[in-house]
Amino acid sequence: MADATDRFRLDKWLWQARFVKSRNLAAALVTGGQMRVNGQRAAKAAQGVRPGDVLTFPQSDRIRVIRILAPALRRGPASEAQTLYDDITPPEPENPRNDVPPIARMEGNSRPTKRDRRKLDLDRRRATKDALE
Repeated sequence: MADATDRFRLDKWLWQARFVKSRNLAAALVTGGQMRVNGQRAAKAAQGVRPGDVLTFPQSDRIRVIRILAPALRRGPASEAQTLYDDITPPEPENPRNDVPPIARMEGNSRPTKRDRRKLDLDRRRATKDALE
């Protein structure tokens, strides 16, 4: 049975593993109700985590699923930070919206037409709506 000495702070580990730029941002991520530890919502930034725990949290436009491999001793370079965790995030589909025709500007031919801009706006609204659900 593990004791309390092998646990370390969640917000500090997120910062040392370089998932966020500051401890304040890490604490805000946890206290904002967006962090899950082993499927349970994390209540406070000082929550203890240990190797083997699975973290689920949003990062930019995707959901990250991370397994903690080791505690961090310091906030070192990115290559050192990558040894602290195992990324088990499921891969994203290559082209999630196959039904959207390519737009002229994306092909490099010309500026988008009014019709193309409307399609872009509709796709952005759909993506935002899907992300909020």
